[in-house]
Amino acid sequence: MKTLLKATLGVVLLALLALGVGLAMNWAPDRSVAELSPRWAPQPSRFVLIDGMQVHLRDEGRRDDPEPIVLLHGTSASLHTWDGWVAALAPGRRVIRMDLPGFGLTGPAPDGDYSLPRYATFVTHLMDQLGVQRAVLVGNSFGGAVAWKTAADHPARVSRLILIDAGGYPYESASVPIGFRLARYPALSPILNNVLPRSMIESSVRNVYGDPERVTAELVERYYELTLRAGNRQALVERFRQSPGGEFAAQIPQIQAPTLILWGGRDRLIPPSTAQRFRQDIRGSALVVFDTLGHVPHEEDPAHTVTVAQAFLETPR
Repeated sequence: MKTLLKATLGVVLLALLALGVGLAMNWAPDRSVAELSPRWAPQPSRFVLIDGMQVHLRDEGRRDDPEPIVLLHGTSASLHTWDGWVAALAPGRRVIRMDLPGFGLTGPAPDGDYSLPRYATFVTHLMDQLGVQRAVLVGNSFGGAVAWKTAADHPARVSRLILIDAGGYPYESASVPIGFRLARYPALSPILNNVLPRSMIESSVRNVYGDPERVTAELVERYYELTLRAGNRQALVERFRQSPGGEFAAQIPQIQAPTLILWGGRDRLIPPSTAQRFRQDIRGSALVVFDTLGHVPHEEDPAHTVTVAQAFLETPR
C-alpha cells in the first residue's frame, strides 16, 4: 500500500511540475497599446476618439471619393487583414479600415457591449466622425455580420455591400479554431487572460486557411501580439457570449443595397451552404465561390479576391 501511495504521489508531483513548466513557458500577460503601437500602428495609422474608445484606424486613398469603402474584419483579426485589398483599392478609392471594438489596438469597449446592434451603431458613428455620409461596407466573418446589420438598420448609410464568409445565420462548423472553442467557456478566462501558447494561435490561423501552407510566421506573430492587447482576451469571451450568431437573421431579406457575396469553398468554420442562404435571401445579390480558399479568402489570396470585388464596384447600379 505504501509503495502504491508513493507511486501515485510521484505521478501527481510530476504532473504538477509539468503543468507548472507549461504555464511558465506560455505565460503571456497583457501588453499595453504603447508597447504594441510602434510595430502595429505606424503611419498611416492614427487613433480617433469614438464612443469613448481610442479607435485604431487607417484612412487612405482619394479624398474626393463620394462613397468610400469601409472594411470590417472578423473575430480576433485586425485592420491588417486587409493590407492586400487596400494596396489594390486605395489608388482609385478612399479606403477606411479600423480595429473593431474588442480587437486589435482599439481594445475593449468601455460599456462592455458587444452586441451586433452596438457594432452597427459604432460603424455609423465612425462614419460620422470621418465625414462619410454613405459608404460601401465590406465585411468578413463577424465583420460581415456587422456590415449587413448596419445596412439593415441604417440603409441610407450603405450604398453597396460585400459579404465575405459572413456570419448571420445559425450554422454547424466542420472545424472550429481551438482559440474560439476555449473562448466560449468563461470559466477558463482567469487562465486564458494570462496564458497564451503561440502554437494555439498558429493552429487557429491555419485552421481557417484553405491552404495552411500559406500561413507564415509573420502572420502568426501579428495575430499573437494583437491578441495580447490589454483587455482583448476578456472581450473575446464577451463577444461570443453576447453575439452567438443567428439572432438577427430575420433582417437579412430586408437588405436593399446591391450585394456581392464572396466565399471560400474550403471554409470549415462557416460552411459554404451559408453563402447560398445569403444569395437566396438578399434580392439581386451575386455569389462568387473561391474553391481553394478558406474562411479569410481576402487575406489568403488578396490579388484574386479583390479583382472580383473591383469588378462589382465598377458595375453601374
